[in-house]
Amino acid sequence: MLRIAVPNKGSLSGPAAEMLHEAGYQQRRESKELRIVDPVNEVEFFYLRPRDIAIYVASGRLDVGITGRDLLIDSGADAEEILPLGFARSTFRFAAKPGTANGIEDLKGKTVATSYEGIVAGHLADSGVDASVVHLDGAVETAIELGVAEVIADVVETGTSLRNAGLEVFGEPIMKSEAVVIRRTGTDGDEPKVQQFLRRLQGVLVARTYVMMDYDCRVEQLEKAVALTPGLESPTVSPLHNEGWVAVRAMVPAKEAQRIMDDLYAIGARAILTTAIHACRL
Repeated sequence: MLRIAVPNKGSLSGPAAEMLHEAGYQQRRESKELRIVDPVNEVEFFYLRPRDIAIYVASGRLDVGITGRDLLIDSGADAEEILPLGFARSTFRFAAKPGTANGIEDLKGKTVATSYEGIVAGHLADSGVDASVVHLDGAVETAIELGVAEVIADVVETGTSLRNAGLEVFGEPIMKSEAVVIRRTGTDGDEPKVQQFLRRLQGVLVARTYVMMDYDCRVEQLEKAVALTPGLESPTVSPLHNEGWVAVRAMVPAKEAQRIMDDLYAIGARAILTTAIHACRL
């Protein structure tokens, strides 16, 4: 069986379970379950702390895992990203009291508090900046107020909590993170069960990104219509019973669907509709 690590809690857990369910895999019914077997799909799921997943996958005991890019890099584990999943996106930034620093070059000789010591220490070293790093497990905003550090490095979403603490971000982002699928570095990338798993997840990503659009248009307007809906390879075009009309079907980006419908209507297309895509293989 394919052995897969899944986050057992936190911001990664719910979206990961939802994506796996959409991909056709059985998921646990209770949060107390730490392991389940999906015999139909020949998969065994292990529900682990997100920070530990890269370690387990790097050990070779598990074939693949879902975790955050930030957690993968911070772990220093011998594992690599093989598929970004598009959820749990975040940006990692430096922050301090106004006037403390304008860029990473101003951190020389200062102390940086963070929950991601591996990421920060590596980033400072790569930038040639000699600064101290203090590891904290959480609530790093208070480190400056209590005099533990002059600067913090943390995940920033809206920045509200930083502003409430009297801090501001500065410099370029340290990194951008999201949920990713990982495997042990150097393992066989063509292993059939792993490839099937990745294809299923890719199918979910496409299904979430695109909708199927159908419409009718006059033959003389077909080229303009197809230019608006080129599809992935090309649209499907079928003749209608009424001479001079064709039916067109194509996948279009969901976020652009309304605009495309307006443009199609403007050139004379009618009976325009969209339907959700629940699964696909490309």
